[in-house]
Amino acid sequence: MPNTVHRLPGLVLTDHEFHVPLDYDRPDGETITIYAREVVSPERESVDLPWLVYLQGGPGFGSPRPHSFDSKTGWLKRALRDYRVLLLDQRGTGLSTPVNAQTLARFDTPQAQADYLKHFRADSIVRDAEFIRRQLLGGEVRWSVLGQSFGGFCAVHYLSAAPEGLAEVLLTGGLPPLNHPADDVYRATYPRVIEKNRRYYERYPDDVQRAKDVVDYVAQHEVYLPTGDRLSPRRFQQLGMGFGASDGFERAHYLLEEAFVQGAAGLEINHAFLRGFENMQAFDTNPIYACLHEAIYCEGVASSWSAERERAEYPEFDVTSSDRVYFTGEMIYPWMFDEYWQLRILKEAAEILAAYDDWPSLYDAAALHANTVPCVAAVYYDDMYVDRLLAEETAQNIQGIKLWITNEYEHNGLRIDGDIILNRLLDMVHGEA
Repeated sequence: MPNTVHRLPGLVLTDHEFHVPLDYDRPDGETITIYAREVVSPERESVDLPWLVYLQGGPGFGSPRPHSFDSKTGWLKRALRDYRVLLLDQRGTGLSTPVNAQTLARFDTPQAQADYLKHFRADSIVRDAEFIRRQLLGGEVRWSVLGQSFGGFCAVHYLSAAPEGLAEVLLTGGLPPLNHPADDVYRATYPRVIEKNRRYYERYPDDVQRAKDVVDYVAQHEVYLPTGDRLSPRRFQQLGMGFGASDGFERAHYLLEEAFVQGAAGLEINHAFLRGFENMQAFDTNPIYACLHEAIYCEGVASSWSAERERAEYPEFDVTSSDRVYFTGEMIYPWMFDEYWQLRILKEAAEILAAYDDWPSLYDAAALHANTVPCVAAVYYDDMYVDRLLAEETAQNIQGIKLWITNEYEHNGLRIDGDIILNRLLDMVHGEA
């Protein structure tokens, strides 16, 4: 069956589906579908262009969906000048065989759910990419990779496991820690989250009281989100998840501005606030993120709910004793599998994954030291999610990598100023900057 082609102003989009093994070590076993969207500019549709595959952040989120305006702004605009772009829905996301509470309900036991989810880390994603490269380009033709955030983690694994498939690698906010367990990651990132809170309240001092008022109210009343989940103080603290983005402070502030309304029985939480709050979180719609986020840091060790354990070292996050509400960041906690209705079916599986200590290695130090693939990375100085110091340490172990360390952007720099960032990285990788 021919691939479906869609034409938008400035874009030609072609759908691709690939059937790959769930477990590449058992090629005759279960298969899953990987979806990818090819993007090219209309004037270059028939040109034999090099390919650039985009690896999305996450884990557990599908690739961006292009609109016609993307051909005029953003990183895609810059990429389409030189490349045929492949937007890959990593396994379990988007139009690839989905992973969610509904699809995982088909398994009889939590152990079966956990065993299935073990196949959705960076190592399997890269083997999918190599399968697709050979299908589209043939075994001898290399392609370029642009990895954002977790997509960069995948790209560094790519450099370790299959560098023969790579022409060049471009990373934005995506240099993973090497030889550091999850505990080290959270010891580095919790202080950055605290600093983001300080800056937030410095910008919006009235929100100190607003946030305390919300915590006091939801602690004393049963407040339910539109999905039926109860809004607890600790769930409210997860509003800080977005503080690492350039617009994160404003999104939280404008939401808090309308936290209360005067109802029939007096002051109560505004429904608009509850809907907006819920829409800012995707833990239940993207459970790979909730189940495997700590596992992306694991090699031969268990995470053992690292973020929960490390949080105890930072009393600022205790809303009962701190002078203000400190919002948390990119951390997953075991209580979430009780409080998020769509995650409850995965609670036991999540416990199994948190205790699992046989995760295979993701990075080959010898291969990275011997790297010959041109590689460049944008490292964001104040990155709340990917610690800059750990990223710089990793760069010292990748032969030939060039770094652009900048405080002009937050972690979402590629989304807000992608044409400038990608252009700079391409100049660097081609020796023009």
